[in-house]
Amino acid sequence: MSHVSSHSPHGQLPLRTVQVLGGGNAGSSAHVRSLASGLVARGVRVTVCAPVEAEHTYDFTGAGADHAHVPRSSDPGTVTLLRAACAEADLVHAHGLHASFRAALALSGRRTPLVVTLHDRAHAEGARAHLLRLLERRVVKAATVVLGVTSDLVDHARRSGARDARLAALTLPPARRTAEPEDPERPGLKLRAELGATGRPLLLAVGSLDRHRGYDTLLDATRAWRRLDPVPLVVIAGEGPLRGVLQRRIENEGLPVRLLGRRDDAAELLAAADLALLPSSWESRSVLAQEALHARVPLVASRVGGIPELVGDGAELVPYADAEALATAVTALLDDPGRREELKAKGARQAATWPTEDETVAQVLSIYDELTQPRPLA
Repeated sequence: MSHVSSHSPHGQLPLRTVQVLGGGNAGSSAHVRSLASGLVARGVRVTVCAPVEAEHTYDFTGAGADHAHVPRSSDPGTVTLLRAACAEADLVHAHGLHASFRAALALSGRRTPLVVTLHDRAHAEGARAHLLRLLERRVVKAATVVLGVTSDLVDHARRSGARDARLAALTLPPARRTAEPEDPERPGLKLRAELGATGRPLLLAVGSLDRHRGYDTLLDATRAWRRLDPVPLVVIAGEGPLRGVLQRRIENEGLPVRLLGRRDDAAELLAAADLALLPSSWESRSVLAQEALHARVPLVASRVGGIPELVGDGAELVPYADAEALATAVTALLDDPGRREELKAKGARQAATWPTEDETVAQVLSIYDELTQPRPLA
């Protein structure tokens, strides 16, 4: 099915959709921006319900959508706001577990179709983990269609009671750089100097400082790299609850690691890096993995979740929580320029197999068509 022109054939009103975003991680927010742009170009009316901070960062109105400020919370006031925003919608599409829960509450008692895209698995321990499982079951049962960005997310949705769960065609829009590299031959020289990585390898990890990111394993692995000459510098871009714990370990053990906090120049950091590291316990369609392969930066990642399906043979995969395997893989890559070049080429080939933005929009629009009846003019 081709959707290249207006989605408003003679005698029909335009399809009215509402996209619901929670706090929105980088992947889901960028996806909604791309989706809004593609849908508007095809004659669909789009309202994005998201916190005002997300609008400032991703400029949904710049893509031609309307923006409705809806905070992250699930309190009755927020649900009322969302219910009002969805009043005229032909279809509501929510992204992520918490946004989908709010959308399900807002649509309670209405026959409006609800599409849910699960971009990631929620992480929690103890009593909160039980609560999350209940939330997942409530969301997938309320959804008309559940889209999972990886096969295991689709399987998980089916096990949780989804009536209709499908694999989403999902692409990551090209990273927006904050500045052009000053030297096309050696991008990031200035940035490397600022980070203290002149004349030594620069290894980059990106992501919130949470337990599931595997940074404890990464710090364990850096001990082995202290024996290398020159000693590689590991930089971690992200913020989170483990910052204090990680910083104390770095200082107490003299580890060659810098915590950079939140950064808005992840694309530049990646272009400057020699290797990208992803030591997580679970990932779906990791933004870092996609950007590393696109940018031809060799990636070393845990063999978990959706990573093997995403990267194919375009990255070096190691078992999760195995510091020795991670240390060995990185050391071997730093010692072998030929293997690094091979990974860059394989990674670029793998990235070329991922869906395009057009294919992503076309899949979503075909699902919208399937779930909505013709809308005759009054």
